[in-house]
Amino acid sequence: MKPITNLHDVIAGKSAPPPCDETIGVRLAEARDGYAKGVWTIHESLLNGNGVIMGGFVGAAADILMAYAVTTLLRDDQLHASINLQTTFHRPAAAGEAEVEARVEKFGKTVAYVTAVVRQNGKEVASATSSVLIMDKP
Repeated sequence: MKPITNLHDVIAGKSAPPPCDETIGVRLAEARDGYAKGVWTIHESLLNGNGVIMGGFVGAAADILMAYAVTTLLRDDQLHASINLQTTFHRPAAAGEAEVEARVEKFGKTVAYVTAVVRQNGKEVASATSSVLIMDKP
């Protein structure tokens, strides 16, 4: 089993991203002050039976960038976990590249509220919101 990836180290360029990022093709471009931006290289292997990208992968790409946005506000002794993820689809995504931006809208003691937008060819493909539990490491 591969060890857990510390997202602080990924943001600082000291560690490779976790396997989920690599599996769906998300690459972090920047993360700071409750904001994260990345590029999603969408492979044809993510197509569904209708010939467009399966919605779960779109939500996963948004969730990955939202995790980086939250991480920028966490102390080293804290963890986070999504407790709710809602994705609204505006148009189908196709194989190619997409941009994903995420922002922490509210950061409390135990819960953060985060939003993300997925864009392809300058058009919004989906928007996502997540409630994220903030907790101390055991």
